[in-house]
Amino acid sequence: MSRLTRLADGPYAPPAAARELTAVSADGARIHVEAHGPEEAPAVVLAHGWTCSTAFWAAQIRSLSATHRIITYDQRGHGRSAAPADPEGYSTRALADDLEAVLAATLAPREKAVLVGHSMGGMTLMAAGGRETFREHAAAVLLCSTGSSSLVAESMVVPLRAGRVRTRITRSVLGSRAPLGPVTPLSRRILKYGTMGPGSAPDKVDVCARIVHACPTAVRHGWSHVLATLELDVEVGALRVPTAVVAGLADRLTPVVHARRIAAALPRCVGLTELAGVGHMTPIEAPDAVTAHIAELVATYVQVKEGA
Repeated sequence: MSRLTRLADGPYAPPAAARELTAVSADGARIHVEAHGPEEAPAVVLAHGWTCSTAFWAAQIRSLSATHRIITYDQRGHGRSAAPADPEGYSTRALADDLEAVLAATLAPREKAVLVGHSMGGMTLMAAGGRETFREHAAAVLLCSTGSSSLVAESMVVPLRAGRVRTRITRSVLGSRAPLGPVTPLSRRILKYGTMGPGSAPDKVDVCARIVHACPTAVRHGWSHVLATLELDVEVGALRVPTAVVAGLADRLTPVVHARRIAAALPRCVGLTELAGVGHMTPIEAPDAVTAHIAELVATYVQVKEGA
């Protein structure tokens, strides 16, 4: 589990959940789930990325929860969800299992929702896209700053020309077992360079640093191997619901080439948005743009329950 230093009040501080529950995944993993907003409102499910937690979605929760039912959860090993007990618990299959458990625990039979995934959360949606539970509940999907394969080879975190040397160094950097330690001015600069746009405001950099540094070292390392060997190109073709894609043009971790490739392969792509000056942390760096995409997908594809 992560140990997040509590953030100060403000738009990027995690709001208190209206309800908390535990979803039990196929292998018995217990997944921490939070729900915000009116029970009768249209539903949105948020899946965060590698080294993050439910706190990552604070801006979207604060903007949407008055009129939407926002469901978010901690990926296994992150936030308040326990880490896998063995290496087999680190896989895209496990991520898809966890998502199915969350959907079953929070949505009524055949209830539709907009599903949103950032980075590894987007990979979770791609991995689950062909499954029955996913198809039962997914009205539309938003993929933010994610990729389906070749993550290490195409990452630009290491400032070298593409090739075997850069790939080898990138793999060792992203898969490092070294603890990140406390948040310091230097660690903020490093995180900003690797994951955020050059113009990112200091408060947004600080929020991202606190969230990422809270992720346990063993969990960060365990998921790094999954990302380094990721192969979800076939699964993209099984994602048959209306799907929008958002990417930052300054993203070094999953450069915009990934978003363009996914958009071209999707059976029902309903838009590719490329955000100038924005890096990998789109929901925090460009909260209004991401929130607007979510609201538009809900308005277009989710019907409000009768009597609401």
